[in-house]
Amino acid sequence: MKTRLLVVSLLALPVLASCAESGPPPRAEESGHGGQVWNEMEGEKLQALGAAGDAARGAITFEVCEGCHRNGGAGRVNGSYPRLAGQHAPVLIKQITDIRAGRRTNHKMVPFSGADVIGAQDIADIAAYLAAQPVTPDNGRGPGDDIERGGQLYARDCATCHGEFGKGAAARFYPRLSGQHYLYLLREARAIRNGERGNSNPEMVQAIKAYSDADLEAVSDFVSRLPPG
Repeated sequence: MKTRLLVVSLLALPVLASCAESGPPPRAEESGHGGQVWNEMEGEKLQALGAAGDAARGAITFEVCEGCHRNGGAGRVNGSYPRLAGQHAPVLIKQITDIRAGRRTNHKMVPFSGADVIGAQDIADIAAYLAAQPVTPDNGRGPGDDIERGGQLYARDCATCHGEFGKGAAARFYPRLSGQHYLYLLREARAIRNGERGNSNPEMVQAIKAYSDADLEAVSDFVSRLPPG
């Protein structure tokens, strides 16, 4: 039996149509990844997006992943693992296939995400399971030191893509942020700003590249308090 992991597929064909209509994705501008298309629509990504995910089968497959990502994809408050529950299926597909292709830097995931470990159908099954899991209001939150500033930054630089309440946009591969753990949000925001993550939308890289650490802390704190429901 294959060792299995996390991640997704659900909104398959409608998502493909939407992406096709929006034109070619922009190229990444992060250091070490110049010239890459940030969301290349080809190969196994298309296979996973087009596969019919089985949530019941995905629940069984995901059991191996629960040691890190916890029951139902709840993640960890300390930010070491993200909350996957309720995340958009296309977003999860993008992340796992980017890790497999070396576009996203995530050393912890590499041993679990190789093509010899899980296939496109496995990804689709886990996707169907995770996307259907509830987003509960018990996520880790920030210290609350500068929420007003964080709200201002979010409204100015983030809401256009991620939405006023952080729900994201599945068809455009914008992740849901509401209900995510503060320390994970902060860690990833730093990695994106510093060009260390490798597969971020260049528009987001541009939006936060001038943020100070205090700015990132404030906006991550604000986002961690957005209502998850």
